Amino acid sequence: MDPMTPLKIGIVGARGTSTILGFRSLPNVEVVAICDLHEGLLREQSERLQIPHTYRVFEDMLESDIDAVVVSTPMQLHVQQSIQALEAGKHVLCEVTAGVTLEELWWLIETVERSGKVYMMAENYCYIPQNQVIRRMVEQGVFGEVYFGEGEYIHNIRNLAQYNNRRLAGDTADETRSSWRKFWQLGRRGNFYPTHSLGPVMQWFQGDRIESVSCFGSGWHTGSGEFRQEDTTLTICRMASGKLIKLRLDCLSNRPHNLRYYSLQGTLGCYEAARGLGDQPKIYIRSEADPTAKLEWRPLADYFDDYLPERYKQATEQQKASGHWGGDFFLVHDFVEAVRSGAKPAIDVYDACEWTAVAMLSELSAANGGRPLDMPDFRKNWRDVSEQSIRI
Repeated sequence: MDPMTPLKIGIVGARGTSTILGFRSLPNVEVVAICDLHEGLLREQSERLQIPHTYRVFEDMLESDIDAVVVSTPMQLHVQQSIQALEAGKHVLCEVTAGVTLEELWWLIETVERSGKVYMMAENYCYIPQNQVIRRMVEQGVFGEVYFGEGEYIHNIRNLAQYNNRRLAGDTADETRSSWRKFWQLGRRGNFYPTHSLGPVMQWFQGDRIESVSCFGSGWHTGSGEFRQEDTTLTICRMASGKLIKLRLDCLSNRPHNLRYYSLQGTLGCYEAARGLGDQPKIYIRSEADPTAKLEWRPLADYFDDYLPERYKQATEQQKASGHWGGDFFLVHDFVEAVRSGAKPAIDVYDACEWTAVAMLSELSAANGGRPLDMPDFRKNWRDVSEQSIRI
């Protein structure tokens, strides 16, 4: 696609507008349409964000001259709407997770391969500056051979099980109905939302893939048993290399949020993100000059000058303000570059499906006492693995 030709973006899901500042920071990119069933919210968002065209029917927006769709609706709609957009000849940037069942992940892959259009999952935690620094250090061998990684997503969303937003123009009923999150998130066991925790760590294990998933739940202690989701789950991803990734999901416990905790262990050193209350991200690297030197942490900030990607250093204040600690701009930038160049997107459909499938496998594993379940190889044609059974 000619970079001088304006790229027209449409958004489905009027609450999901985190990419707008990123798109508006790029030349020849226009957010021209927004779609939502909620008429009041649609009108409010289009006026506030100055988006000229509004649609209540997704198919109507797909018939317009937009080039790409941002899918930011509830997660159970992601595959359906991504497939509709791809079949309409639009590129897709999809919020997490990619889908909610294993079967539909295969449908998504098949459609992306057939369409020839760009599909990218919008896992913006991969673009957090600290995670980019660690990725660069891993790539340059600073930690030696990396063999363990860890990610946590701790975020009490109990209050989001019902729609309790303020009334908007066009509302005709009290917003006390059960929300989609009650069923598709808190209504499931296992790690229903793995990609924020898993995505950055997977990028530190380049060339490897998840071979099996085991999940263990803590049981139900803090509520009255209204949710199937347990208070805390631990998920172990065993890689094809034998290395390990540990994920913790906790969306019900009574504690402050910690949405971006990660750790990494290699043969030469390790990394731990901040835990809160004045803590800061920190690194230990073994001294080659003096292997017997005292084991001491150093702030991650000491390594920013040498390992933060140059484009982060050169980012404008507008780009840094795009959201998620500046990461949203670079995510959007990479999507637009993939559309214009035809190159492989940074987080392609195969990454999206493998990272997302941890949710479904962890749910089944938790229901079977933590038994390991094999991860499908999504990079193989589905016909090659159609006879593959899940081992429990």
